[in-house]
Amino acid sequence: MFSPTPLEQLLEVAVNRRKISIGLPTPVDPSDRRFPLTPEAAGLLVERGFTVKMQTGGADSIHYDDLRYQQHDVKIVNRAEALKCDIVVYMSPLDTIDARLVHRGAMVLTFSASAAANPDALKILMDNGVITIAMDMIEDSDRHHPFADIMAEISGRASIVVAASLFADPTNGKGILLGGIAGIVPCEVTVIGSGIDACAAAGSAIGLGAIVRMFDNDIYRLRAAMRRLGPGVSASALHPHVLINALRSADVVVCSDVSPRHVVTSDVVSEMKKGVIVIDLNPSVPMFPSLPVVDIGVEPHPAQCGQRRRVCYVNPANAVLRTSAMALSNAFMTMINEIFNCDGMTNALMLNEGLQCAVLTFMGKPVNRRFAAVLGMRYVDIKLLLQFS
Repeated sequence: MFSPTPLEQLLEVAVNRRKISIGLPTPVDPSDRRFPLTPEAAGLLVERGFTVKMQTGGADSIHYDDLRYQQHDVKIVNRAEALKCDIVVYMSPLDTIDARLVHRGAMVLTFSASAAANPDALKILMDNGVITIAMDMIEDSDRHHPFADIMAEISGRASIVVAASLFADPTNGKGILLGGIAGIVPCEVTVIGSGIDACAAAGSAIGLGAIVRMFDNDIYRLRAAMRRLGPGVSASALHPHVLINALRSADVVVCSDVSPRHVVTSDVVSEMKKGVIVIDLNPSVPMFPSLPVVDIGVEPHPAQCGQRRRVCYVNPANAVLRTSAMALSNAFMTMINEIFNCDGMTNALMLNEGLQCAVLTFMGKPVNRRFAAVLGMRYVDIKLLLQFS
């Protein structure tokens, strides 16, 4: 009698993997309202299998409402839930209350200046075993800093946009253009420094027809800037006498990093034009300490501040926050893809030295020399900790 023979049947095996959650809390520092992800970038992360949670109104600073993110399957949550995700992206300085909400073993992505602003919060993260990474310190294979470089370029270009808008303001400004009009003498722009941000500012000023002078102590960096910018810029070593003459006639002054950091005294400031616009791209170490500071992101009508007195404007990138979000999204997606392809953060740190050098705290230890000194603790080499993780 015939009897059927049972055969094996291939069935799909489902692996129950917990999705990694990414938290996007609302920036609360008025001087740093950058937001890391556009709705499209957040949607790409969701497609890759991540769960993205954004605090209600988190993207208001870049003029995207919650509905735009919900259309890309982003979950809108309260602040506590956004801070309890596996990966928390926090641009502003983290305070101690928020630091306590980050769960043990999570990862916080921030900037080095934000982390250094509150050492107590950094200690709380370290005590909870949180991996803290300064995105601006991440290096690629060519030893470039993708996050820091793109933000520097945006700050440089935004500084000239801000200066041009302040000059062109018909009520509180002079009502003039920087240049480019036949028969009219263009404005003079003095740029101190020759890094990425300084070159971006100089390039924008040249494009608007201004006369541009650039100063730096680093002759090799200055030479590279001249090759990049072409004959439209007059470059000089930072000789005090030459710089003072340029400052006397300057309509716009843009300051960036130079080593050693130059300080313009109040005596020199008094000889500058009354309506001069000074923009400092590195306000943590003021180059014009005698000038009152006006934050572009905080002051609603900055043109009124410089109408009758000299002031120093800071944080010009806060005027173009959506552009910053787009740039950050591009760099962030590249970093997340590398982590995803390495199957976890620990593996990514083992395989990628560019990520290693950006880690501030790991396994409850400070693994960056500078931040260990800020915390008053002993530095531990991250390579030793990775061997036992």
